[in-house]
Amino acid sequence: MKYKIVLLTAISCLFYACSGNQKPVDMTAGEKTKPSAAHELGTVTEKALSSSARLPGQLKPFNEVNLFPRVNGFVKQVYVDRGSIVKKGQLLVTLEAPEMQSQVQAADSRYLQAQENATASKEKYQRLKEAATEPGSVSPLDLDNASSRMKADAAIANSERSNVASVRTMLGYLNIRAPFDGMIVQRNISPGALVAPGKATDQPMLILQDTRKLRLQVDIPEDYVDKVDLKNPVQFTFNAMPGQQHTAKISRSANALGSMRQEAIEIDVINTNGQLKPGMYAEVHIPMLSGSKSLLIPNTAIVRSTERKYVVAVRNGKAALVDVKEGLAGNDSTEVFGNLKANEKVIINAGDNIRQDDKIK
Repeated sequence: MKYKIVLLTAISCLFYACSGNQKPVDMTAGEKTKPSAAHELGTVTEKALSSSARLPGQLKPFNEVNLFPRVNGFVKQVYVDRGSIVKKGQLLVTLEAPEMQSQVQAADSRYLQAQENATASKEKYQRLKEAATEPGSVSPLDLDNASSRMKADAAIANSERSNVASVRTMLGYLNIRAPFDGMIVQRNISPGALVAPGKATDQPMLILQDTRKLRLQVDIPEDYVDKVDLKNPVQFTFNAMPGQQHTAKISRSANALGSMRQEAIEIDVINTNGQLKPGMYAEVHIPMLSGSKSLLIPNTAIVRSTERKYVVAVRNGKAALVDVKEGLAGNDSTEVFGNLKANEKVIINAGDNIRQDDKIK
């Protein structure tokens, strides 16, 4: 009986508590009112550009040519091979084309015939002209016709003579000669092979390179083209020859941007001992004009995504996402190009969770 009384009393107290005016306590209230952590800020600084920029370069031959035949023919003799040193005008390949010999003989025959006709016409005109000195012996019409015939036959003879010279010139194309001093770096033919005039995309018979002097080509990014000092010498080191530093002056520049938004400059390198090879890569220190200023920001201030590179600048207490391009990178700062100003504040270690116009504390 006592157990039932205690149970009824507990149930009554429970209903009384549920019917009261008390409300449940919000345990997360403290978390909602907790302020967000302040962002670490850095400063955009403006400093003089580094005295040089380190860029990759590649050696190229000073002169290079792909040798193609000018006429159809068969390879009769190849006098050089890969690695052969040749001189300008040296005979490299001899072709044979029997039909061209027939063309030369036919052209000679036509020229001989035309020359005989021209000589006969000239002699006939001279005789008529002498006879015309006697009044009434030769009519003026016959003399005019003889003169016209003489001139026409002379023109035909000159035409045939030009044709002979043209055919003999074509015959000379059967001998392939070196256009300049250099080295044969590739050979793609053998005696007996049929060759024909080709396009730039076709495989050449021979590839000739002048390797006594090489071109070291360096592509300058668009943001640096107006800062390169063309007067001071550059220093470069080849990857295949570490420790050997070379110095030379910039020989020429393209003065135009290529498809990759870069300007090509070239440095002439004398290959005295033949150790340098076309295709070698080098690390080139390009001198920059003194007094050039650049904007620098901390390395960790740049936010990189698959779509863009930007920094989060703090303007009037709000976030401003500014697209930038990277330049020279140092140990703790990076040169950037974009809509930034010196002494402006940027967020360090910013993430893509910060949106445009977010309030920054």
